[in-house]
Amino acid sequence: MFHYTVKTDKSLEQAVESLEASLQDAQFGVLWNFDVKETLHGKGLDFDTDYRILEVCNPKEAKNILEKDLLAGYFLPCKMVVYNDQGQTKIGMPKPTALMEMLDDKEIKNIAADIEERLKVCIDNAA
Repeated sequence: MFHYTVKTDKSLEQAVESLEASLQDAQFGVLWNFDVKETLHGKGLDFDTDYRILEVCNPKEAKNILEKDLLAGYFLPCKMVVYNDQGQTKIGMPKPTALMEMLDDKEIKNIAADIEERLKVCIDNAA
């Protein structure tokens, strides 16, 4: 599976707030919190699903990865989503290991695995 997704009993807003706090505790900053539903409505498009995309980054990790391979920047910053799926709030992300698999660099893959585990903990703590 290319993603890691969990369910939560929290509302979408509660889940976003909890995720942001969990990320901050793990030294990941939220660079962007994109409200897809609100943005599409603002463009006159009908989209009724509550859906947030958060771009998150740990600057030290980003620097470390980019110094090893600039192509890794195609996968940065990490994306996380919080959305409502048929009345159930879900929190998820594409797995960094799945993305970095496209690069043939064992060291980057090891870094991605470490980041992935840390981000999974953030998601689990937020749920």
